[in-house]
Amino acid sequence: MTMPRKGSRLITVDGTAFRWRIRHRPTYRQGNGWSPLTVTVERADEPGRVLVVSLPCARPDNWLGERAIPVRPVLVAGCIRRALEQGWHPGQPGSAFTLTVTEDDLAVLLGEPPQYLTPFLWGMIPEGGGIKDLPRCTEIWSRDKQNTSRTPSDP
Repeated sequence: MTMPRKGSRLITVDGTAFRWRIRHRPTYRQGNGWSPLTVTVERADEPGRVLVVSLPCARPDNWLGERAIPVRPVLVAGCIRRALEQGWHPGQPGSAFTLTVTEDDLAVLLGEPPQYLTPFLWGMIPEGGGIKDLPRCTEIWSRDKQNTSRTPSDP
């Protein structure tokens, strides 16, 4: 099994170049929050055995507003190191190696407590935050406009 190159990002961990990728669109199970967010990793120069990392949260683009975390390079690097410690040999052929990350593992891999996000109509709100925490808000309908001939529900 090889990972598609399109949409992958490069990362160097302990002198070895890897490519990592998150699926472009959620599967039906991921969209509903039934399956966790997964990240795939393989060596950049000599792809072999793929690493599949299962994280203990939903995808940020899930349909039900389940909490999520942003996948940053520091988390990917920590997962690669953990998988190598647990016996992943990225240069050898074989079936995918699965690493399941728990809630407790996240703080260790990130080096800090995870910053969960909750999807909201126009963006993401940090856990425990409010509307003022939205990084950017797109107005989809203004109540200030005087044109009341059409409502947002009209086709």
